[in-house]
Amino acid sequence: MKYDFTSIIDRHGKDSTAVDNIGKRVWGNEPGAPKDGFDSIPMWVADMNFATAPAVTQALQERISHPLYGYFSHRPEYAQSIIRWQETHHHVTGLTEEAIGYENGVHGCVTTCVQTLTQPGEAVFLHAPYYLGFCADVEYIGRVPVRSELVKDENGVYRMDFEDMDAKLKASNCHLAIMCSPHNPAGRVWERWELEKAMEVFEKNECIVISDEIWADITFTGHQHIPTQSVSEWAKQNTVAIYAPSKTFNLAGLIGSYHIIYNKYLRDRINFYAASTHYNEQNVLSMHALIGAYSDGGAEWTEELKQVLEGNCRYTSKYLNSVDGISATDPDGTYMIFADCTGWCAKHGKTLDELLKAGWDVGVGWQDGRRFGGPCHIRLNVASPFSRIQEACDRLDKYVFNA
Repeated sequence: MKYDFTSIIDRHGKDSTAVDNIGKRVWGNEPGAPKDGFDSIPMWVADMNFATAPAVTQALQERISHPLYGYFSHRPEYAQSIIRWQETHHHVTGLTEEAIGYENGVHGCVTTCVQTLTQPGEAVFLHAPYYLGFCADVEYIGRVPVRSELVKDENGVYRMDFEDMDAKLKASNCHLAIMCSPHNPAGRVWERWELEKAMEVFEKNECIVISDEIWADITFTGHQHIPTQSVSEWAKQNTVAIYAPSKTFNLAGLIGSYHIIYNKYLRDRINFYAASTHYNEQNVLSMHALIGAYSDGGAEWTEELKQVLEGNCRYTSKYLNSVDGISATDPDGTYMIFADCTGWCAKHGKTLDELLKAGWDVGVGWQDGRRFGGPCHIRLNVASPFSRIQEACDRLDKYVFNA
């Protein structure tokens, strides 16, 4: 490979939540510190243990070399880069600068939409398992999450239950939904027919959709991200899509997402609310990082990254599924694996808390999946050099599952 995805980079003392918060209580879901003799392998926070693309670093260095960082305006290249990236990678046509709006983060856009489009006490629809942050976002601002369970088919693939979705929307008079596409933590890259049917259900129930598509660039062999807005004219006009380069290029610490909203009425309402809080104010380095990421060099790097992540996912899911009583996803995309440990815990007389701690004790910093709606589940981030993924699986095999 042209780019380096094998070096183990020491992140200690470099402001890394995933590394420096292990053994602490900051968010409340940090892994415990490992026992003596084991180093930590962070597999919880959804960022990567790879250096970002050289194209990003170069863009930042070029801007930093000019020593003034005062008030600034968006460069034309910012929107142009987004339009070109969306067309090249996700086959989006007709996207204009007018439909693109800066967001400080996906969470910020979600909460803006929820507060703009619903009233306190109203229902907001989510699939379960869910990304823990969205459920918390909804509850923190006084709305009521309504969940429809994803169900596994005969091949163990998570699918939407369209009849249940329709029933839940009707029963709760719900008119706002949060979709996750690709799905975290299930790792699904939804097929076009699935999105078409989902949007038919939402349309029938007059339900506007917030579509989190932050994982759109990380899809594996045989899978292609389908933008939710592309499946019908109704979907285009009734969906707020949210993207960011942060998952793909490991830029979460720089802050910077963007929405795509084609419907002027929705766009004006959401933009006005965001502007009134003075929350969505981009920093100049975030702008240049996106321009560098969405360049030809960034695209080349991303193609290699996907090969590495797919290999890591396949290796980890194969190992976990070889353990009696464990059922783990084999993701279509993302770099997260969701493992159902119900059978193993029952067979060995262990609680999920005991299993989690056994992994933490030997430095495997996996994450409690109950926060994502999995009753006896663990979520694992495999975006690390392959040698570290092998080491994590080896430790689990020797000290946890077969101890």
